[in-house]
Amino acid sequence: MDIPLHPLMEAGMGAASAPRTNESRLVAAAVAGQVSHPVVRVSPYRIGRDGVLRLLPGSGGIVLNRRVGDRAVGLAADHMEAGVSLHNPGRDDIGARGGSNRALMFQACVGNRARVTSGPVTGAEGTVVGKHGGINHVIVDFAPAVKRRLRIGDRVQLDAYGQGLELPDFPQVRALNLSPRLLRRWGVRTEAGRLIIPVTHTVPAELMGSGFGRSEGVLGDLDIQLSDARLVRRHRLNALRLGDLVAVCPLDYRFGPSRRPGVITVGVVVHSDSKVAGHGPGMTPLLICPGECVRLVCRPQANVALVLGLRQSVAPPAHGGSRSRW
Repeated sequence: MDIPLHPLMEAGMGAASAPRTNESRLVAAAVAGQVSHPVVRVSPYRIGRDGVLRLLPGSGGIVLNRRVGDRAVGLAADHMEAGVSLHNPGRDDIGARGGSNRALMFQACVGNRARVTSGPVTGAEGTVVGKHGGINHVIVDFAPAVKRRLRIGDRVQLDAYGQGLELPDFPQVRALNLSPRLLRRWGVRTEAGRLIIPVTHTVPAELMGSGFGRSEGVLGDLDIQLSDARLVRRHRLNALRLGDLVAVCPLDYRFGPSRRPGVITVGVVVHSDSKVAGHGPGMTPLLICPGECVRLVCRPQANVALVLGLRQSVAPPAHGGSRSRW
C-alpha cells in the first residue's frame, strides 16, 4: 500500500517531539583530506548490464555543474559524486596502509561542517553530504562560486561529529554516519512510542546491489539497482535525487548490509546512477530501525539540500505515491 502521510506531519507535528539523544556525550574531532583527482582504472570503458560499452566521467574531483538536490538518474555520468570529493593520501606512521583515509571515512558524518584550509578559497565552508565506498571518498557540498575556485589538492578539514550517536528511548535503533545537526533538522519525531521518519522514497531490498558482502556498515554506501523497470516505475526511482532521504525495506545495515525481515534502513542518496550490472545510485546508511518502532512518512522535501538549507530549491519530486507495506 502507499506510504500514508501521517496527519502530524501536516499539522506541524502536533504533540510529537524530537527524539532524545546522547549528544552531550559525543566527541568532536578534526579530520582532514584533500580534494581528490578523478581516477580512471585500466580501461576507460564501462560495460553496461545491457552489453553496451560506455565512456562516461565517474567519481572524484570537483563537479562544477551538478550539486546535492539535483537528479541522480539519467545523467551522462557513472557513479558521479556531485560535490567535492575528499580523500586523505597521507602516509601512516602506524597501523595498516590507508589508515588515515579510513579514519576520515569513519569519523565523517552527513551534516558535518567542512572548511577549506589551503588555496584561494581558504576559509570557505561546506557540508558533508555523503560517503562513497570502494573509491573511499567523503563528499562535501560547497556553493558553486566556491567550487569554481577550488583546486585539486586543496586541503579541507571537517568537524567530525556524530559517530556514537544514540537514541536512549529507542535502544534498538542504530545510528550510523548521522550528525546531530542533520537529525535535529530532518524532522524525525517521536509519537506514541514510534519514530516518525520523513523520506522521499521506499526501496525494496531486492533492488540493492554493490556493497553487499561488506563486513561493516559505516565506511561507504550500498547501490540501488535500477535494472527492473517495473519496480523502478512502481517506486518512482527514476526520480531519485542526490541527497534524498530514502528507506530500504527490509534491510539491516548494522554490521554490513543484509536482507533481514522486519528491519528498515534509512539513508541518503550520495552518487549518481550506473549502467554497470549490480550498480546504481548509492545510499549511505543513517538509521537502522526495527519496523515495529518506525512510521515512515512521505515528504518530497526530505532531501539534505533542503533540510540543511544548502539550497533554496531542488529538482522537483516525482508524481504519484511510493508503495510499501511499511
